[in-house]
Amino acid sequence: MKKLNKNHLYYLILLLLLDVSSVFAQEIQWQNTIGGTGYDAVTALKKTSDGGYILGGWSDSNISSDKSENGYGSDDYWIIKTDENGNIQWENTIGGNSGDRLRCVEQTADGGVIVAGYSNSGISGDKTELSLGSLDYWIVKTDLLGNIQWQKTIGGTQVDQLMTMCLTTDGGYIFGGWSNSDSSGNKTVDSKGGYDYWIVKTDSIGNVQWEKTIGGSSDDNLQSIKKTTDGGYILGGYSESNISGDKSENSIGGSDYWIVKIDSLGMVQWQKTLGGTLFEFFSSAHQTSDGGYILGGNSMSGLSGSKTEPTLGGNDYWIVKIDSIGNILWQNTIGGDLDDYLLEIEETFDEGFIIGGYSRSGISGDKTEICIGGNDFWIVKINSMGQLLWQNTIGGILRDNLYVLTLTSDGGCVAGGASESVISGDKTENCKGNFDYWILKTIGYPNLITGELFGDINNNSVRDVGEMPLQSKRVVEQNTGNLAFSDVDGYYSLMVNDTGNFIVFPPLVSWWYPVPLFHPAYFGGIMQTDSLNDFAFKTSGAFEDVCIKITPLGNFRSGFNAHYQVSYVNNGNTTVSPTVYFYPFSNVTFQSATLTPNNITPDSVVWNLPLLTPFQTGSIIVTVNVNLGLPIGTLINSSAHIEPYLTDDNPSCNNSNWEVYTTGSFDPNDILVSEDTLTTTQLSNAPWLD
Repeated sequence: MKKLNKNHLYYLILLLLLDVSSVFAQEIQWQNTIGGTGYDAVTALKKTSDGGYILGGWSDSNISSDKSENGYGSDDYWIIKTDENGNIQWENTIGGNSGDRLRCVEQTADGGVIVAGYSNSGISGDKTELSLGSLDYWIVKTDLLGNIQWQKTIGGTQVDQLMTMCLTTDGGYIFGGWSNSDSSGNKTVDSKGGYDYWIVKTDSIGNVQWEKTIGGSSDDNLQSIKKTTDGGYILGGYSESNISGDKSENSIGGSDYWIVKIDSLGMVQWQKTLGGTLFEFFSSAHQTSDGGYILGGNSMSGLSGSKTEPTLGGNDYWIVKIDSIGNILWQNTIGGDLDDYLLEIEETFDEGFIIGGYSRSGISGDKTEICIGGNDFWIVKINSMGQLLWQNTIGGILRDNLYVLTLTSDGGCVAGGASESVISGDKTENCKGNFDYWILKTIGYPNLITGELFGDINNNSVRDVGEMPLQSKRVVEQNTGNLAFSDVDGYYSLMVNDTGNFIVFPPLVSWWYPVPLFHPAYFGGIMQTDSLNDFAFKTSGAFEDVCIKITPLGNFRSGFNAHYQVSYVNNGNTTVSPTVYFYPFSNVTFQSATLTPNNITPDSVVWNLPLLTPFQTGSIIVTVNVNLGLPIGTLINSSAHIEPYLTDDNPSCNNSNWEVYTTGSFDPNDILVSEDTLTTTQLSNAPWLD
């Protein structure tokens, strides 16, 4: 345990006075330094179903130390399977005769592993397909022991650099990165300027099903793609493009966060450009339990553009919380006097967030611990409103760069990266080469009550195939008031920080009743999990209840296109075939929609939807054109309606409208002044701006 100096003690007392629920930074439970005599860096890490971990990265080491195979080229994929304590169970070197860098890893439903990255190797070593360009997406599927089952090389004739992937609900995969290839190879659309976001959807064996190029006239670099509860995806990266191509907002600085929401087929639903006047580099995005998104990366900008806080050093962690359509709810700039690089952010059981990255700042700004070496792992915990709860600086006397972080079921986390430190500081093993994989587990303190919520259509108390999960529903513990929200698959994990007896209650859901009415749980110690606390929601008769919601996306400007999201859900307990109506207001004109309408009349747009099962959701993005010449402040009140209506048992939610008002046209000289007065050093002569 680290000793508290006066600064640490003052910080601890201050947090206690602020009534913070958890102020103790987590200590290291175990760690492992894994490598050969060359350069080895872990860039992907996921927990496996047996409680262990799968690590992925790249290596240029030959047989030495932990490395059992020689390299094939300048860099190779290096996959390592560990047990729950970080001990190696097996490892495999996969590559061709040139450079191959792994960026992503996931365990698959069959217990195997899918890894993905980028490659410029031709047919050689493990590579069985020709290089298509300077760099290609390279996807490799292995069995549970790391043996290759199949692989795919995907790209165009130029640079295609894969950075992110996730599993899809149909058993396939979606991959993302950036590309400057024109139409060639697997690419069907020319580059829109510099690098573009390039998303590729494949089936379960890597065959391309569709691909999308999204970008503006300059460089747009995709870093993260994650599933969303509506079946679509949230994309996050950084962009230098002004309004052009798919980009609907100008660049604010050198590079900005560029967040793009797409549907299940890759159609853009909305987008946001966020940043200050200098440089922002995006790293990580996740959908949160409230339906919004948490965004994380690095910023050099001071108070400007979207940034509401000054810079603390060279680069700072910049965390932004947005709602479901991209509006900023809060933000926080966290850092010290030098460079701090955020790489990963994840939501915790208490609706706060764990942030991982690396830092070379000493005690300064938000940093309360000295820099141990050139760079250190820097793990930060914030609450649901972005306030700093605790932090931990972990490292040796040289450079230790955290690249990946994942939460563990006991409330701790496993972090991984590249380290060149010898035994020193927190490091208990010497470096084996230039850089090694360095993974560590921090201690978690809570006990967990876990289970799932599902619609029990046939009332047999078992979740059968086709029975839908209840997502984003709140589960509450009676004695503490602690709560948790179910995820996209209906699972919840509720944290309690004590021993004894507890009782969890399910949410109230109209037309359904839960079985059982509550679950008891008992903990005789800490870091325990009480699982299988499932709630089966049974039908209480036959009820129809379809609901609709219309939400404007962005500003409505005279003469420009604007967008609505029309969302619908079957809250009833019978399967229905709904009809959705969109009624554009008199001063807007329907242009298009992400789902082709069945009928368009002068005053309505109509969709006859397929069967909608209980708890199933969907959405349609509608594009309208705002009539030219409307004065600023003109009311626009479009609406939506869903049927069946006459037989609906809750018709109060079958209609929805949202009043918006027209705003001014885009003006590159538009200035907003937020001060009552301006000093003569700001503006030396009248007229004053207001």
